[in-house]
Amino acid sequence: MRLSRYFMPILKENPKEAEIVSHRLMLRAGMIRQQSQGIYSWLPLGKRVLDKVNAIIREEQNRAGAIELSMPTLQSAELWQESGRYDAYGKEMLRIKDRQDRPMLYGPTNEEMVTDIFRSSIKSYKDLPLNLYHIQLKFRDEIRPRFGTMRSREFMMKDAYSFDLTPEGAEHSYNKMFAAYLRTFDRLGLRAIPMRADTGPIGGKLSHEFIILADTGESEVFCHKDFVDFDIPGEHTDFDSVEGLQAIFDKWTSLYAATSEMHDEAAFNAVPEGDRLSARGIEVGHIFYFGTKYSEPMGAKVQGPDGKEHFVHMGSYGIGPTRLVPAIIEASHDDNGIIWPASVAPFDIVVINMKAGDQACDDTCELIYAALTKAGKDVLYDDTDDRAGTKFATADLIGVPVQIIAGPRAVANGEVEVKDRKTGARETMTIEAAINRFVA
Repeated sequence: MRLSRYFMPILKENPKEAEIVSHRLMLRAGMIRQQSQGIYSWLPLGKRVLDKVNAIIREEQNRAGAIELSMPTLQSAELWQESGRYDAYGKEMLRIKDRQDRPMLYGPTNEEMVTDIFRSSIKSYKDLPLNLYHIQLKFRDEIRPRFGTMRSREFMMKDAYSFDLTPEGAEHSYNKMFAAYLRTFDRLGLRAIPMRADTGPIGGKLSHEFIILADTGESEVFCHKDFVDFDIPGEHTDFDSVEGLQAIFDKWTSLYAATSEMHDEAAFNAVPEGDRLSARGIEVGHIFYFGTKYSEPMGAKVQGPDGKEHFVHMGSYGIGPTRLVPAIIEASHDDNGIIWPASVAPFDIVVINMKAGDQACDDTCELIYAALTKAGKDVLYDDTDDRAGTKFATADLIGVPVQIIAGPRAVANGEVEVKDRKTGARETMTIEAAINRFVA
């Protein structure tokens, strides 16, 4: 992508409305634009990151055996009245009526709808277990939306829903998502700590929030410091192994970890003082096991091996991609801008032409750009006629992991400079060596 032809509205000054680093940097880098209170457009640079986050989420959901579908954003109020949550959910739910005066709502979550889909199609235990998920825009009318897309009214959510015949089967499904979430966040460059959590309006018996530690976190968290060094489940984790997944769950819940809402001061004080960690945290995922809370009132049942009908046991599992993007920035930035993990960077490499219009610089940059693009790399080519300082500031701000800098003096010697955005390390090498480093 040539920067001269790209839409990336960079802001030179810090926006006054931005309270935290991620909000400020996302606005300055031209990733998002606020349309109304708590509602944002995702501009091209931001959407590239969001798409890569969603791709990793999909890969790990699929690996764990979940099946993707797509459900509508507008839902009938009848389903929510059937479950008993229509009146109980509160003012966060946006209620509307269609032209026939039928009550509708903009879905804040999808337990009712997915239960309706399940009960209309699945009648036998032989079709279980089942886990259905989708990635969808949702709306919750937050009383105080803030921090950009960290806490917005319209947001994107990956929500998955599991159905099992027995509580034991449901716990195994819960453990699948537990392990999948650990892998997902690790691939996004985050260390997320699962913490026992309140079930809130979703309801249920068991719940964990996945929290990353960040100075700008919304809540205070308390945990054992060893969580920071725990091994993440590997790529070849057997998601069908009940014992294997239970061992992962047991390990990651063996030490003290709690949000402020669930904090037990006495239990935390029992942790050796040198092992206690209290910090601010950002919630990046939330999983629930709620048994038959929805299946009983909505009649979602199957015939069991005993020939009798059984209400299915359910769980739900949420990750907010539009919340994850600023969370990654909060965890990875410096004074100059964003430092993206390679897995979600909007581009792999930015090629910076220090003197656009100079034949040697132009030819060198075109050669590098073509070679890296042909090799399958996402390359941003800064071919603008901006000053050198502006080009460097832009490259640092948007956080592309690698910068290849072509200036007249270096090019005259057949060389370019390669800069690592994270470490700031610079290395001069031949043009051929620079290409080969990233093509190989």
